[in-house]
Amino acid sequence: MGEMHGKDEEPLQPDEPAATADVPGGHGADEASGQQEDAAKAPPSGLRDIGLDAGHEEAGRREHGSVAGEPHHGREGAGRLAATQAVSPSPKASRARLAALLRDGPPAGPSRPGFWRSPLRGPWLTSVLGAVLLGGLTVLLVTGLLSYAAYNPDLAGNDTTPQRGWLGFYLFAWPTDPHWLYRLNQGVHVTLGIVLIPVLLAKLWSVIPRLFAWPPVRSVSQALERLSLLLLVGGVLFVFATGVLNVQLDYIFPGSFYVLHFYGSWVFIGAFVVHVVFRIPLVIRTLRGGRLRAELRTPLSRTKAEPADETGLVTPNPAVPTMSRRGALGMVGAGSLVLLAMTAGQSIGGPLRSTALLAPHGQDPGPGPNGFQINKTAAGVGIRARDTGPDWRLVVRGGGRERTLTREQVLELPQHSAALPIACVEGWSTDDQEWSGVRLSDLAALVGFTDRAPGVFVESAQRRGAFRSAMLRDNQVRDSRSLLALRVNGAELSPDHGYPARVIVPANPGVHNTKWVTRLTFGENA
Repeated sequence: MGEMHGKDEEPLQPDEPAATADVPGGHGADEASGQQEDAAKAPPSGLRDIGLDAGHEEAGRREHGSVAGEPHHGREGAGRLAATQAVSPSPKASRARLAALLRDGPPAGPSRPGFWRSPLRGPWLTSVLGAVLLGGLTVLLVTGLLSYAAYNPDLAGNDTTPQRGWLGFYLFAWPTDPHWLYRLNQGVHVTLGIVLIPVLLAKLWSVIPRLFAWPPVRSVSQALERLSLLLLVGGVLFVFATGVLNVQLDYIFPGSFYVLHFYGSWVFIGAFVVHVVFRIPLVIRTLRGGRLRAELRTPLSRTKAEPADETGLVTPNPAVPTMSRRGALGMVGAGSLVLLAMTAGQSIGGPLRSTALLAPHGQDPGPGPNGFQINKTAAGVGIRARDTGPDWRLVVRGGGRERTLTREQVLELPQHSAALPIACVEGWSTDDQEWSGVRLSDLAALVGFTDRAPGVFVESAQRRGAFRSAMLRDNQVRDSRSLLALRVNGAELSPDHGYPARVIVPANPGVHNTKWVTRLTFGENA
């Protein structure tokens, strides 16, 4: 950076030659002077509203040394800065100084139109990426809202967002059919979110000049637009970041993932809707011409910058292209396909499970009947040997009654089987496992609910960590496949899979299939 001159030094003399920079597409000092005179006579329309013109802008840059190659401030500008710091300015003086700042043009850096020089940027590429995100993010948001509904958060025992208010307007009783519903929903949600990351980054790259538009605020409507853009970009980055960290079971952020992701998603949804309303007409106009086929046939040698327009995305000083738009779209698509191959297997299962390199690892208990993935171990949540040993008891309450059963007594009750998967919010799931145990509706009958079993509050011996209990809705209890499972795939449950007893319910989020169950309370908290 050039040296800043103090206010006591002599100002530059008019007859001193101004230094020029070899700016691509720029001019020498003589040409700049001529352009200043011409511009002074006819100020551009974009500057008339604030009484400025291109000549004053250029002169201001040279006076203050803001031409490329002269990044330092002029002596006179530094003197004004020192005077401003010494004296509290009046409102009139503040407006004058603001006008002077705007007259000098954008500061050196990303706010200058020629800073971003890629010839690929423009409304067409941004519209293509935006159209992909419009479809993808819509599915992502719908599956995210359904994932939240699957936890039945309107039941007191499950509510991790008690201040949500009207944000839970759409909640409904989560069904148990089809039994793979939550597995499908969460698999699509997580896999699609990962796959869209290259598209999202490419879209942010394509519009980055807009984030540094100068002046920062021109009007109230433009200020609101920039605020919505800030919420949109900040919201989508926050939601994607917390989602990816959750998939990796890496909870480095403060607070609960469910709370942060829920409220962050609603901020993003609001900004997304506003952005779509304002931008969808431009996207339709841009893509209506059927240019996609032509661009996919355009090689690098014929790739040119788009014509300048009002979006501010097209650079006035394009660099030589190093990639065609076809190549850019291909690179983004290839990145998404690689992420798909490295993620989808954790939800699809079978042979593809080994290809899920981005799935969390180290939670596989090994081969055998209990050899399928878990998300928390007995040791990890503080289960002690005496919690699951011979002294373990199951307490069943409801309707003013209470029964206490040993594991042997539970085994003496009618046993039933159900083939159900385990599916977790992180996106991973298992194939259908063969569970056997006592129906929850039969346990409700032990305390008098023989006709229509109510909901049940399930409590665990788990000593630490989230989801030590869960509330199941009445429709879940009444499903004949909902079990207090004692065995899986013909073997006793392993400690990590919930021995001596765990809940298994069709289409239920994995963390609500409570392990190490000690108490069932029917009806009172339903």
